Amino acid sequence: MSLALQIRSKDASETRKVSVDYTDKLDSSETLTGSVTVAEQDTSDLTLSGAGINSGSVEINGRTVAASESIYFTVAGGSAGKVYTVQITVATDASQTFVDDVKLQVN
Repeated sequence: MSLALQIRSKDASETRKVSVDYTDKLDSSETLTGSVTVAEQDTSDLTLSGAGINSGSVEINGRTVAASESIYFTVAGGSAGKVYTVQITVATDASQTFVDDVKLQVN
């Protein structure tokens, strides 16, 4: 699964929680650890907050994802009709650092 191909959507007036599954990027028995950084690329239209690593199992796109294998953040704002890029940086307990872009469509 390529994180860059995952496109999420929200209405301009909504505040939404976004979750990103890292299962397919992690090596066997590797987990996410530390702080999660999220940053909007190219504009400052979005308000991003509350980034973290899921401490329990969650369902993302119909798939159950184990604890410490996905991240979440809250997003508000944006202009209808625009697609935004949010860059996520997160580390693992195997000393890897993932830097990935996800797309967010605002309706």
